[in-house]
Amino acid sequence: MTNGANSDEAFIGPIYGGEAAMRAPISGPLAPRSRAHNLRRRIASIPHLRLAFGTAGCAAYLAIAGVCAWGVWALEDMPDTSDLWAQKRPASVIFLDRHGRKIGVRGGRGSKPISLELIPDALPQAILATEDRRFYYHPGFDPIGMGRALWKNHKAGRVVEGGSTLTQQLAKNVFLTPDKTLRRKSQEILLALWLEQRFTKQEILELYLGRVYFGAGAYGVDAAAERYFAKPASDLTVGECAMLAGLLKAPSRYSPASNAELASGRTTAVLQKMVAANYITPTQRDAIFATPIYVEPPEPQNSYGYFIDWAWGKMEAELGAPQEDMTVQTTLDGPAQIRGELAITARLNPKRGASQAALVSMDGTGAVRAMIGGANYQDSKFNRASLAKRQPGSAFKPFVYLAALRAGSQPHDTRIDAPVQIGDWEPGNFSGEYIGEVTLATAFTKSLNTVAVLLSEESGRETIVQTAGQFGLTGMRPLRSIALGAQEVTPLALTESYLPFANYGYSAKAYAIETIYTADGRALYQREPTGSKRIISGKVLRDMNLMMHMTVEGGTGKNARIEGYDLAGKTGTTNDYRDAWFIGYAPDYVTGIWVGADDNSPMSRVTGGSIPARIWHDYMEGALAGLPKTRLPKSVMPEVLEIASAPPVIIVTAPAPKPVADDSALGKLLSNIESKLP
Repeated sequence: MTNGANSDEAFIGPIYGGEAAMRAPISGPLAPRSRAHNLRRRIASIPHLRLAFGTAGCAAYLAIAGVCAWGVWALEDMPDTSDLWAQKRPASVIFLDRHGRKIGVRGGRGSKPISLELIPDALPQAILATEDRRFYYHPGFDPIGMGRALWKNHKAGRVVEGGSTLTQQLAKNVFLTPDKTLRRKSQEILLALWLEQRFTKQEILELYLGRVYFGAGAYGVDAAAERYFAKPASDLTVGECAMLAGLLKAPSRYSPASNAELASGRTTAVLQKMVAANYITPTQRDAIFATPIYVEPPEPQNSYGYFIDWAWGKMEAELGAPQEDMTVQTTLDGPAQIRGELAITARLNPKRGASQAALVSMDGTGAVRAMIGGANYQDSKFNRASLAKRQPGSAFKPFVYLAALRAGSQPHDTRIDAPVQIGDWEPGNFSGEYIGEVTLATAFTKSLNTVAVLLSEESGRETIVQTAGQFGLTGMRPLRSIALGAQEVTPLALTESYLPFANYGYSAKAYAIETIYTADGRALYQREPTGSKRIISGKVLRDMNLMMHMTVEGGTGKNARIEGYDLAGKTGTTNDYRDAWFIGYAPDYVTGIWVGADDNSPMSRVTGGSIPARIWHDYMEGALAGLPKTRLPKSVMPEVLEIASAPPVIIVTAPAPKPVADDSALGKLLSNIESKLP
């Protein structure tokens, strides 16, 4: 019986945690058998049950092993969860003009942290009704929703429904890339489980509402409410909440700004789901149907976009891609930009082939006050002002004449306007006519090609290349046609090259940005004044200003003349009227205009002195209003007889003929008086 007593002690130990259990394991033939043990023995005695339960056990072990392997595989390159509070959206960059007025926003617009207590209940209700009906009941992923989505996608043969919960969407938006791979989906589920363990349902919903993308650059409900309704999220109506919830399926497709009909249908579907979920009644839904939802129109796609695109490149050159929200204070003059846009719209004439234009305007320091890169930014975002390379034609001639003046020529010097031949090349005047001997000033004012070619050959083509390069027109080649502007430049570069003429001989570079600072006011960039160098001497500058002033006063650029202002400039027209230019200036203010067609097709007799000069006049008349009417430094043109404008003097190598006797009474009287004179 001793064995029995011992076995009784051993039995009591495991059940009640006695010391016997602490000292040694239960063993031996008298160890008691549990109910599970007895059940296993009975099952083992039945062959078919033994096989079934053995198979099930193996399957369970394999399933557990599979889950573990899946977890290890999915966890292999899991992201760092410390990024939870970092904003996963493009940085928001606000652009201001020189007066501090907002001219555009690029990147994403973010929302402040969201509190469910401060927004209407209808907003999370609308989102839950459409995106995640079982949000408050699942652990982060929804097997029912995933199964339903898989079945619908299988039946449709394509993806028509997603099975992600709000928690999964939050995990994807915060931590993961949008790649549609099995590993990424697995990581999404694991992160959703982690979020559900870490945060309450309310906190997860608040995080989601503060980060989800609603289209039009709006991240979070606050940014979306401001973008679409110009109000904070706290003031949204039920209908507006339904519209925002409807955007989440496809923000671009259902945007009311791009397709009001699709947006209306989607909003209706959301309201129907809210009724089905008992968030609103059918009566409330019908009242919403009867009330229009007013949506703010998108920001106008005006010409500011050309300048902002260019300024963005300058910003990235200084700071790299923006990593945080910032504000860029630019040089642009908003009113001047609008004037330029209106002038181009009013003057362009597509019927004559003048379908595109570019305008660049800057002050004497190089600060760009206006930049328009085309007829319509919404139709074409290609910036013709900074990117299009076109032949300048006669607008390049100032550098040919500048080289001649530096070599000692004077505006009143003369050349012969006659056919010119250089090898097999015979350049002619635009008019096809020749006027003989003419001063350089007149040749410049009338834009005579023959005289420009003569001066280029006299100075040397390499000298012309060097002169143009000194003014920023680099990459020129010493071709015989260089005097006629047959090599391509951008409107921005050509306008910038005229700066020293308006800037009392000093060089300057075009720039777009004054300061850049963060949302909390921390300075990231401050433009420092660059040292300028005088590249035109006083006498040569006065001579150049004189000739370009004469061009505006009575030459090819007379359509640009503005009463009361001292102006100068040069026209340019290329072969077959493919390009037409006017680059002109007042003291410390330069503006360049190009007109043409993108496909380089000929225009109908559009010259630099026609549409471009008139656009320049319309723009500059407003831009100069209120500025001091200072004078350009100019030389004085001496009184020079234009020989070509008077009859030729007849010279004959022979004795002068003797006067014929006058037999009249008056003739005899005059002869008698003349004979008595000493």
